[in-house]
Amino acid sequence: MFDIICKDSNLTYNAYHIAKAFYPTEVIKLQVREEASDFVLMKKDGDVIAKVSYNEKSVLKHEIDCLLYKKLSAITGKELPWGILTGVRPTKIAMEKTMAGMNKDDFVKWIGNELFVSKEKAVLSWNIVKREKEILDKIDAGNGFSLYIGIPFCPTICDYCSFGSGSLDKWGSFVDDYLRVLIKEIKAVGNLVGKKNLQTIYIGGGTPTTLSTKQLELLSSAIEKSFKCGSLLEYTLEAGRSDTITKEKLEVIKRHGITRISINPQTMQQRTLDLVGRQTPIESIVRAFHQARDLGFDNINMDLIAGLPLETAEDMRDTLQQIMVLNPDSLTVHALARKRASNYGRSNDGMANNVTNKYSANGEIEKMLELSKNAADAIKMEPYYLYRQKDIAGNFENIGFAKIDKAGIYNILIMEEIQSIIALGAGATSKIVLPKPISVGNGKTSRYIRSTNDKSIDGYIRRVDEMIQRKEELLCLW
Repeated sequence: MFDIICKDSNLTYNAYHIAKAFYPTEVIKLQVREEASDFVLMKKDGDVIAKVSYNEKSVLKHEIDCLLYKKLSAITGKELPWGILTGVRPTKIAMEKTMAGMNKDDFVKWIGNELFVSKEKAVLSWNIVKREKEILDKIDAGNGFSLYIGIPFCPTICDYCSFGSGSLDKWGSFVDDYLRVLIKEIKAVGNLVGKKNLQTIYIGGGTPTTLSTKQLELLSSAIEKSFKCGSLLEYTLEAGRSDTITKEKLEVIKRHGITRISINPQTMQQRTLDLVGRQTPIESIVRAFHQARDLGFDNINMDLIAGLPLETAEDMRDTLQQIMVLNPDSLTVHALARKRASNYGRSNDGMANNVTNKYSANGEIEKMLELSKNAADAIKMEPYYLYRQKDIAGNFENIGFAKIDKAGIYNILIMEEIQSIIALGAGATSKIVLPKPISVGNGKTSRYIRSTNDKSIDGYIRRVDEMIQRKEELLCLW
């Protein structure tokens, strides 16, 4: 048990996540005390183990993070792969330095000295940004936009999942009404965007293929009728769970011009799938993949998770060997993150504790990620995007690998935030990128304006007209 005592509440976020990265299995509590004489005071069982005080450095937040990192690194004998970085988009730093004219060697040295990022992760960031830039050169950042459409239904809810999805046994009776109001929002926004240039569409979830064949036809037709799709660079649908995929559904989405799909096993170990509430037969994953290939889908992504409960590096090796036989066009490997909104995040039982960051202590996650990198390389994939999450296992990252010309463009746009994304459906967040920063109060400015739809399925259905009105107000500023 740790206590982090801070005089300034602005320091608690980074202090917590830096401490959690060094001590992944410990319970850490935050306290803000105005009378505290130090910025950060870490105690374990009443003993002070690390202290950053006024007298050591100026009050700059970055310097406090650096001091805390160095103290904990000295105590534990560990170094973190991403140093003091706690944000989800570490590649944005590499992008900024690239655009400013910094070369690779200087960047690797700078980010190591200033942020304690390892040479391996610095080089990875730099190489990914170079590939991103090749794709971003095709993007119409000013007049272009991307469209996200959320389908918040799944057959069951996996224990590690934190997305705002509803299981069909509880929410199945809402699907028709949800689709009806979603199409209403689609039509309304289609009228609002005018002559803007639609470049990517991403239908996510949840699991969009929980929709029936007829429902997928209705949704796809509504999108076609509401938006000009002639300039699309990419059209993605998350097929996700193979137990929801049929040949008929694949035929519908193929006919409507979807160019990229995700068939996401997460693991090819049946016992693990059963354990985490994702009772998808392994054979159905293989069947769905081959059906998609036979129908002409030439851009298939597969997702894996490193660090699922009770899995070892040898399990990951076996999973990767099966994936290599299928030979997808891209592969996204996630280091497991224990999210508070997931079943694991809400649980305090032994299994939940197993999926915190226990594997990071013996390097198991690192082995899994290294195996993934080697497997991707063996089937001629290169890393093309990267992001991180709170409470991510081993302080590592989620990374996307892709073959030439198969990178997920929408994924890059989400990370680099250079193009407006209009998001429809329950819980979907739109982000408009303005040509110039505007005032957002308290002396701050921003180039981004966000608007989030009601997160609940029933709330979205009731309030769709309000969501449409928000979009109208939002797009007036664009």
